[in-house]
This record gives sequence, C-alpha cells and structure tokens, in this order.
Amino acid sequence: MEFRGQTALITGASTGIGAVFAHEMAARGAHLILVARGEEKLRALAAEITAAHGVRVDVLPADLARSGAGADLAGRVAALGRTVDLLINNAGFATHGDVEEADPVRLLEQVQLNCAAVVELTARFLPAMTARGAGAIINVASTAAFQPVAHMAVYSASKAFVLSFTEALWGEVKATGVKVLAVSPGATETPFFDVAGEDASFGKRRTPEQVVATALRGLAQGRPSVVDGCANALAANLQRFLPHRAVLGIAERSVRPRGSAA
Repeated sequence: MEFRGQTALITGASTGIGAVFAHEMAARGAHLILVARGEEKLRALAAEITAAHGVRVDVLPADLARSGAGADLAGRVAALGRTVDLLINNAGFATHGDVEEADPVRLLEQVQLNCAAVVELTARFLPAMTARGAGAIINVASTAAFQPVAHMAVYSASKAFVLSFTEALWGEVKATGVKVLAVSPGATETPFFDVAGEDASFGKRRTPEQVVATALRGLAQGRPSVVDGCANALAANLQRFLPHRAVLGIAERSVRPRGSAA
C-alpha cells in the first residue's frame, strides 16, 4: 500500500505495538488518529510524531472496553471530517489466573475490548473502504489464538476470535481492493505484562518493531494472517503435530502461576 497522505486510525496507540505502528505509519507519510485511554501519553506521542514527520495527528481518548465506545469514536472521527484508510485494531489486554477466581466484570471488559470493539470498529469503517475500493485493516491477535490456554482462558479465546474473524473477513473482501490481516505476536517487550503479570510471559520476547515489520510485510503480501517470529510460528503450529491434550498441557504449563500445584 501507498500510505503517504492516507489516514491511519490506531487503537491502543499510547504505548508498545500501537505506538510503534504510529511512528512507522507517520514515517511513511500517513496522517494519524490515535486512540487509547491515556490522553496525556497520547498527546505526548502526537507532539513527538508531528515534530519528527510533519503529519497531522488527532488524539481521541477513549475507553473501548466500555459498551457504546465504538459508536462514539466513529462519531468523533466523522466530526473531524476524517476518512479512515487504515484501521489498526491493536487495543487489548489480558488477565492471568483462573476463571473461578476472576472478577466477572473484568472478564467482560476483556471480551468487550478484545472482541466487540474490533468487530464494531471494523463494521463501522469497512463500508467506506470497500466503496472506495481501497483501504486496509490490521487486527492484532496473538499466538495464544492457536490453542486454548488455561489460566488465560478468556484472553486466548478472545484472540482465537480475532484470528478467525479476521481470516473470514479477508475472504469476504479480497476482491474489493481492501486488505485485511491478522498479526499474531508472541511475548513482546511492551507494557502488556504490567497488566497481565510476568507469569503470563513465555519464551523470548520480541520487540514491537519486529511485530510491526512482520505485520506490514504480511499486509504487502496480501496474506490473511501472519505469526511474528519463526519460534512463535513453530509454537503456534504445534497443534498440527501433537495430540490435542498434549498441546493443552504444554500451554497450561507455560503460563502456570508460580507456586501452583501441577
């Protein structure tokens, strides 16, 4: 894709993978709409990017874990008179621990942000892309999407949803000129683990720059999905070669809370 002069809307843009996407898109000449909960971080990032690249950056603070936030965000984008050419659904979070001990409200917020917000923003911005015959959507899934993960049951299920939804969407729009991609990172060096906890980390962490490079390469190749990193790709495909119960056991042990019984 030619990004110069286009507008990219990035959720979860204040840190980590989202912030790197913002820098990379701006470096390629795209204007930005940055979305996250933390307004102060967003404005600092916007100032940095504007100074470095001279592109237009709008900041729209929003909590997409709140029901109705997607509709509100779409309305605010329309009020700015902006057209979204590239939608990057990056916002998401994980909780680590067993469902029986979890806060039900927090689990529902996770589903709302990781799944419902992705669907709603896609459905709101996709029709204009297909009408123009151009545009792209990148949804951030996870290697956790490839098998159920005990102790992170809702997170792995939510990312399986994102992966399945995105690949199906790719099939729906592949003849329209719109590109759709799911990128599945493994453990990545971001503030993700400030929320999920260190026990949720498995394997060597890659950088958000590597994840973004993988995503943009996959988008350029027209792929429906891509896993970031060779080791992560091998791990994601274990389920093809091992019995299902063995895969479940490996996944459970990889994020088992420290001190828990086997």
